[in-house]
Amino acid sequence: MSHSNALGGKKALVTGGSRGIGSAIAKRLAADGAEVAITYAGNKTAADATVAAIEQAGGKAVAIQADASDDASQRAGIEAAAAALGGFDILVHNAGVAEFAAIEEDTDESFARQFGVNVRGLHVGTRAALPHLSDGGRIILIGSVAADRAPFGGISTYGATKAAVAGLGRGWAKDLASRNILVNVIQPGPIETDMAPTGDLADALRQSVPLGRFGAVEEIAGVAAFLAGPDATFITGTTLNVDGGVSL
Repeated sequence: MSHSNALGGKKALVTGGSRGIGSAIAKRLAADGAEVAITYAGNKTAADATVAAIEQAGGKAVAIQADASDDASQRAGIEAAAAALGGFDILVHNAGVAEFAAIEEDTDESFARQFGVNVRGLHVGTRAALPHLSDGGRIILIGSVAADRAPFGGISTYGATKAAVAGLGRGWAKDLASRNILVNVIQPGPIETDMAPTGDLADALRQSVPLGRFGAVEEIAGVAAFLAGPDATFITGTTLNVDGGVSL
């Protein structure tokens, strides 16, 4: 199963790991030798499929239900994952939601929901995980190039949440340096997932990518594996754009 066994003996938690980028990251970390726990909000079928794919390839994985929008559920999920794995060496925060609306049509509920999952859930989850995270461990936050640019209208609230993610990553890198815990943010550009836009918007976004295509989830997973592995020991507080050149 292993790409390199670079993560042999490591324990990893991937929040929002049932599908898309999160599932690809979980599979890649397992392929590199890590034991993996994933959390999922409600799609048990997809979570079980991710675990089955890892196990069929010879890895070890467990899926735990946890709603990142609910503080108690998020904390309980982290504790259950820590108990299942015996602690963590790698924490990947991938759980997130995206809702798009122009400011004239945006709502308090959508604003609260996006900040609740993308920022508060990440903050609550990290604090819950820290007692279980080994010194020298890694925290990888999945942000977005929308933190730095607005490629289309209606993205302001989502972009603001991802700008907050980048800010938390920089601050936590300093806070946790004394434990040699490295904290970095991956900012994907347009990626082929079931959440990706379709139709005219997809065509317009594709034309904005210098490489002329959407990225694959495996391309994000490869960067996460690098940041989790032994070749990234002097990288912390960084936001890494994986976007085919969109941010140029």
